[in-house]
Amino acid sequence: MLKQTYFWRLSFLAILVGVSWLGGLAPIEAAAQENPALIALAEGKLRLKAPESWLRKKPQSMIVEHEFAAPAAEGDTTDGRLTIMAAGGSVEANIDRWISQFSQPDGGDTKQHSKTKKIQVAGEDVYVVDISGTFRDQRGPGAPAVERPKYRMLAAIIATKSLGNHFVKFYGPEQTVAKHEKGFQTMIEGLEKK
Repeated sequence: MLKQTYFWRLSFLAILVGVSWLGGLAPIEAAAQENPALIALAEGKLRLKAPESWLRKKPQSMIVEHEFAAPAAEGDTTDGRLTIMAAGGSVEANIDRWISQFSQPDGGDTKQHSKTKKIQVAGEDVYVVDISGTFRDQRGPGAPAVERPKYRMLAAIIATKSLGNHFVKFYGPEQTVAKHEKGFQTMIEGLEKK
């Protein structure tokens, strides 16, 4: 009888913990299930909306919070990849790191072939970067790098005053990125702060 009472108490406790855990995630998770394109950052205090044609995927790395695939353009065999995460380090150091992941076929300086601009969205500074060339694709710490020629990256650092920095990276074959460039811009310019 004592074992049975103990079992029921543990079961009840497990149910309570499960309900409270789900309750804590419910608003963000429910919103994502209702609208898979909705991206909640900083515990829902920042929001982005991915283009409807992009497919939400399970992140390939534990440091990535959100991941989407953008359908490949005609002639390309690889989808574009969007990753979103919170991260530290200065804006300049991270932009330089992204640029260093690319090389140029003619051996030129990738920095001279990249563009960076600063815009204001929802009262926050957003740094938008456009880089092309051969991309050294390394999908997570310790993963092997793969050289991907004729690739392009559109990326944004949302540098908030009180909610940390959030990195939004979209990369893939040049044609695929060009096909979805407007959707990426609309997503970044549509940033909302709650």
